[in-house]
Amino acid sequence: MEVKQYQIILVNLDPRIGSEIRKTRPCIVISPNEMNKYLRTVVIAPMTTSSKNYPTRIEVKHDNKIGWIVLDQIRTIDKQRILRQLGRLSKPEIKEVKSIIKEIFVD
Repeated sequence: MEVKQYQIILVNLDPRIGSEIRKTRPCIVISPNEMNKYLRTVVIAPMTTSSKNYPTRIEVKHDNKIGWIVLDQIRTIDKQRILRQLGRLSKPEIKEVKSIIKEIFVD
């Protein structure tokens, strides 16, 4: 399966430890295409349907549901955890993800 940056993919995140997000859920691919092509791992941010309005979370609409991209729970997973592709973020959503990631890790 070819994995592209900013795709929405369904991922099995179990087993989890402590406060990590668990279950099988949609996730956003954060890692760039160059990494996704050659590595057996992918950097993702999970999504949830219930969240407080934290500055590290972005509200998006996917599959006719309102959800949140949880950028404070970014993690690396093996591609074996990916069950299927679900869609892709819109250009405005991608712009917001980039902005928040830059704020978290660069500034």
